Amino acid sequence: MCAYLCMSEGHKVNVKRIRRLMRLMGLMAVYPAKKLSIGNKAHKIYPYLLRGLIIKRVNQVWQTDISYIPMKKGFMYMMAIIDLKSRYILNWSVSNTMDAGWCADVVKETIALHGKPEIFNTDQGSQFTSEEFTNVLISN
Repeated sequence: MCAYLCMSEGHKVNVKRIRRLMRLMGLMAVYPAKKLSIGNKAHKIYPYLLRGLIIKRVNQVWQTDISYIPMKKGFMYMMAIIDLKSRYILNWSVSNTMDAGWCADVVKETIALHGKPEIFNTDQGSQFTSEEFTNVLISN
């Protein structure tokens, strides 16, 4: 905000003033609580396979993550699966719960639509390390 007002609009303001004014107006970032992608200690941890890998073709590596969409009361969750070579969003889904079953269903649907990737990359969050989710990947 400070950079925009100084450079684009020509106002002489600093970060502290912007912060104070935003606080006075009640403007603040809305985001979920910290540490939502902590893995379950009981789940198996898989190695990171992308270090040094040159991605040469589509369906070589897919990646997924969950984004949080703030609502008036709580959050909605959007999971998207992307092909890293083409940067094409293969599939996405929105849910009001962030459970492993929903994540597994999105992966099953994506595999049915686009075939199987060689590598499927996620963070180590509990949804992605659960047996329900990893069994879908192992069986495919």
